[in-house]
Amino acid sequence: MTCFLGIDSSAYTTSLAIVDEQYNIIADERIPLQVAEGKRGLRQSEALFLHVKNLPLLFTRIKPYLQGAITALAVSAFPRRAEDSYMPVFLAGLSQAQVLSEFTRLPLYRISHQEGHIMAGLKGNQALMQKKTPFLAVHFSGGTSELLQVGWNGSDFMAIETRMAGKDLHAGQLVDRVGVAMGLSFPSGIQMEELARKSSQIKLTAIPSAVNDNGFSFSGPENYALQLIKRGAPPEDIAFATLRVIANTLEKIILLELGKSGIRDILLVGGVMANSLIRKRLLERLEHPAVGMKLYFAEPQLSTDNAVGVAMTAAYLNRSK
Repeated sequence: MTCFLGIDSSAYTTSLAIVDEQYNIIADERIPLQVAEGKRGLRQSEALFLHVKNLPLLFTRIKPYLQGAITALAVSAFPRRAEDSYMPVFLAGLSQAQVLSEFTRLPLYRISHQEGHIMAGLKGNQALMQKKTPFLAVHFSGGTSELLQVGWNGSDFMAIETRMAGKDLHAGQLVDRVGVAMGLSFPSGIQMEELARKSSQIKLTAIPSAVNDNGFSFSGPENYALQLIKRGAPPEDIAFATLRVIANTLEKIILLELGKSGIRDILLVGGVMANSLIRKRLLERLEHPAVGMKLYFAEPQLSTDNAVGVAMTAAYLNRSK
C-alpha cells in the first residue's frame, strides 16, 4: 500500500497524519497545546517549544500504522501562500519534514496551513475537486477569517484569491475572548456551543454585525458582548448571540461575493465552522431556493487543525507529477 505523510504544527495543535492514494485516513494523531486557565492564548515561542516536544511523541504513535511505504511527505510551512506569510510555529514541523526528506530521499511538498484546511474540507466533498471549476471557500478559525475563491492549477495545486477578510479580530478569537470573559476555558468553542444550546432566545439582544464592501470586523461585536456580560445578561444568551453574529457576518459576506462572482458552490473550513449552530443557520439561509447556494462543510473532526489535509495534498501532488 502506498501512503503519504502530513505534518502540521499550527498555533494550537501538533498533528501527524497518513493517508493512502484514495485519501483514506490511515492515521490521524494530534496533541492540542495546553493553555493555562484564564489565558487567551500562547506566545509563538511557547507554542514552538511545545511543538518540538510533541512531534517525537506523535511519530511514536503513528509507528504501528506504517504498514505501507511512505511515498511522499507534505508539511505546513507557512500560514498562507503569500510572500509575507510567516509564523515561527511552522518551523517545528518544517524542520522535522526537511530532516525526514533528506534521510529518506522522499519528495517533500511545502504547502500552506490554509491549503491543508481546504484539502481536509474536500475529504468527502470530492465533487468540488472533480468539477475543476472555481468555488468559494470560507476559512474561519482563531488565526484566519477570510472568504476565498479557489481554482485549480493542475500540478501547481490550488490558486487561492482572497475576496474578503476580517479587519481586526478573527472569528475564533471572538469566541475565545467572550468565552474566557465568561469564565470558560481556552479554547472556548465547544463550551460556547453547549452554553448557547441552553438559550431560550426570548428577549435576546442581538449583537450587530459589521460588514461593508471593504471587509468585516469582529472587534465591535466583542465590545458589545463584553458589555452584555457587564450588564449581567444570561451567559447562555451571550453565547448564542456571539455565535449568531458570526453566522450573520458570514451570510452577508457570502451574499456580497455571490453578487460579484455568481459562484454558488462554497466550502466552509476551519475550527469555527465545526460549530453546528453556525452550520445550521447558514444552511437555512443560503441553501434556501431563493438563494440557491450549495454548501459543503468539512467533517467536524477535520474542521479543526489537523494534518490530514496536508497528507492528502502530498497524495494529490504526487499523483499530478
